[in-house]
Amino acid sequence: MWGIIPAAGLGTRIQPLAFSKELLPVGGHPEYSYDRPKAVSEYLLQRMVQAGARNICFVIAPGKADILNYFGGSAYGARIFYAVQQQPQGLCNAIFQAIEMIPPDDQVCVGLPDTIWFPEDGLKMLPDNVLSFLLFPVERPEHFDAVLTDSSDRVTKICVKEKGVETNWIWGAVKMNGRILRQLHQLWCTPERNDEYLGTLVNAYLANGNTACGLKVGQAYVDVGTLHGYREALRLLDAQNLVSP
Repeated sequence: MWGIIPAAGLGTRIQPLAFSKELLPVGGHPEYSYDRPKAVSEYLLQRMVQAGARNICFVIAPGKADILNYFGGSAYGARIFYAVQQQPQGLCNAIFQAIEMIPPDDQVCVGLPDTIWFPEDGLKMLPDNVLSFLLFPVERPEHFDAVLTDSSDRVTKICVKEKGVETNWIWGAVKMNGRILRQLHQLWCTPERNDEYLGTLVNAYLANGNTACGLKVGQAYVDVGTLHGYREALRLLDAQNLVSP
């Protein structure tokens, strides 16, 4: 399994920082008695490895070599690769930077490196060879991509940062195989698309007769990309006994 971690964003919501937002220290490492800070992106990397990923591709911007210096070529038992998004052109563009590395039959998961969520084994619950979304309940779904599903967990629509949505469930991670990733890329490359957000692209994918599922197994989800989110993350980790006393 591959993991794609899009880490090319500028992190304007939580600047100024002297480093990439993906390296923001949040909590600590239990193996070091919490005396060693833990970068926020390590939480996602660990969850991907726990789900079976042995190859992880960070997609970075040209000026974010500190991520490469931090993780190097391996971490948590996985090999680490890097792809460069030359210009900030949205999440879809970032994800597709890694497409040439991933064989069609391999599974691939995608997550956001400035988030922390539970349960830690959530990605393991997603099925293979299906476009599937790991869903989490939040208080302000209009700030995220809210996912509408039917009684069979089939995704009917993704509402991208829409007010007044009919659900408080959002996607926090995605799983598919390399063939589906290429189908999405082919659709994205059509002249009328070039989507910035994954949600609008998936809506078009569904409109073409394809299917996706959304599993409501998430328990807690925090976006650490703002100062408020950073504080919420510390409270969440404290409740999980994952910060130093």
